[in-house]
Amino acid sequence: MNLLQGKLGWTLLAGVALAFPLVAQNNYLISVATQAFIMAIAALGLNLITGYTGQFNLAHGAFMAVGAYTVGILTVDHQVPFWIAFFLAGAVTALVGFFVGILSLRLKGHYFAIFTLCVNTIMYLLIEKWESLTHGPVGIMGVPAPSGIGPLQFGTPLSQYYLVLAFLALGVWIMARIVHSLLGRSFMAVRNSDELAEALGIDLMRTKTLSFVLSVTYAGFAGALYAGQVRFLGPDLASETVTFDLIMFTLVGGIGTLLGPLVGTFLVTWLTQGLQFLQDYRMVVFGPVLIALLVFLPDGIIGTWLKRRARRAAASQLAQGGPRDA
Repeated sequence: MNLLQGKLGWTLLAGVALAFPLVAQNNYLISVATQAFIMAIAALGLNLITGYTGQFNLAHGAFMAVGAYTVGILTVDHQVPFWIAFFLAGAVTALVGFFVGILSLRLKGHYFAIFTLCVNTIMYLLIEKWESLTHGPVGIMGVPAPSGIGPLQFGTPLSQYYLVLAFLALGVWIMARIVHSLLGRSFMAVRNSDELAEALGIDLMRTKTLSFVLSVTYAGFAGALYAGQVRFLGPDLASETVTFDLIMFTLVGGIGTLLGPLVGTFLVTWLTQGLQFLQDYRMVVFGPVLIALLVFLPDGIIGTWLKRRARRAAASQLAQGGPRDA
C-alpha cells in the first residue's frame, strides 16, 4: 500500500493500465476493462458530491444516462459528429444538474437522498416513455464509435481502451486539483458541518450546487464514452441499479478518497467477472463477500488503510514527543 503514495504510486498504476492489453487474452477482457474505466469516471463524480461534500445523491446513474442519450440522439437522429455531441453531452448534463441541484439541495440528509431517488425514477420514466425523443423501450441502436482525430482512430477495442484510459487519467488529475484546492476544502467543510461552514463564510447553496454540477458532469462524460463504446442505449442505463452499482464501487474502495472509487470499481468489476462461471449462483458468493468487506472495512479499502496509517503516525509522534512534553 505504501507504493500508492505520491506520484510514484500513480505512475505505477498508470504503467499497469497501459500494459494490461499486452497480457489480456482477448478483446472481451479489454472491453470489460474499458467499461470499468468508464464506470470509474462516473464513480469519481459521485465521490465528489457524496464523499467530499456529504450529499448522498441517488440519481447519479440517471445523469450518466443523460450524457449517453445526448450523444445517441445527436449522432444517430441528427448526424452530429461524435466529438461535438460528446462535449454537448457534458454541457447538457451540467445544465440539467444545475436545475436539479438548486431544487434538491435545499433539502438535507435523508430528504435529499429520497428526493434524488425520485429524480432518478422520473428520468428513467422519461427515457422509457418519450419515444419520439429517446426511442422508448426499443432504445437507440447504431451509436457511432468516437471518430478519429488526425492519425488516431478509435474503431477497435484496443484504441477505445486507451482513449477511455486517457479520459480517466484526465478526470483523476482534475479531481485531484479540485479536492486539494481551497474549493475542495470548502466542500469538505460543508460535509463536516453546515453550521461550521457558514461560520467560515462559505455560501452553502452555491458550494453544494457547484459540487453537484461538477459531480454530474463527470457522470455525463462517462455516459458519453459509454455510448461510443457500447453503441446501443436502453432505458435500463437510467435505472437505480446503475446508481447503486456506483455507490457500491465508492463504498468498497473508500468514500471520500481519491483512489477509493478507482480501486472499488476495478475490484468489484473483476470479482463479478471472475465469478461468471457460477452463472446464476455467482451473487450467492459475491453478496457475502461484499457484506464481509463492508463489515470489516467500513471505511473501504483505501479509507481503512489511510486511517490506520494516520493512527500509526499519531502514535509514533506521541511516543517521540511524550517525554519532552512531560
